[in-house]
Amino acid sequence: MEKIASFTIDHTKLKRGVYVSRQDKVAGNVITTFDLRLKEPNNEPALDGAASHTIEHIGATFLRNHKTWADRTIYFGPMGCQTGFYLILAGDWKAKDIVPLMQEMFAYVAQFTGTIPGESAVECGNFRFMDLIQAKEEAGKYFTEVLDNIAEKNLSYPS
Repeated sequence: MEKIASFTIDHTKLKRGVYVSRQDKVAGNVITTFDLRLKEPNNEPALDGAASHTIEHIGATFLRNHKTWADRTIYFGPMGCQTGFYLILAGDWKAKDIVPLMQEMFAYVAQFTGTIPGESAVECGNFRFMDLIQAKEEAGKYFTEVLDNIAEKNLSYPS
């Protein structure tokens, strides 16, 4: 089997950031998969599962209700390694194109109050596996330390 694209990235050099993971054509239309890296792989603890699940619920709801990006949002969810999230958008995008959207979304998660969207047995298969306090902390940290003043090195995969 061929190695998948995400395994060709040297994770020992990968920093927190916003990256284009891949672009594909589906029925002649480009879709862009983004790597939203909240944790430096293998150098800091992975995201807590409950916090990640909470960010997924709030973030996906935010994106699918966004006045500009809702119709372009295909998927938002956690990476298996628990160091970040994948965001798939319809269209041909660069990492810098979505920084304002990510700033808006992670600020929203960091300041979220109220009931977590989909936090019920009817709406979610593991609704008790949520941690809003830690989700807000992680979102705030990513916003402040990465997104708020993002550098070029955090927008392109290391070579």
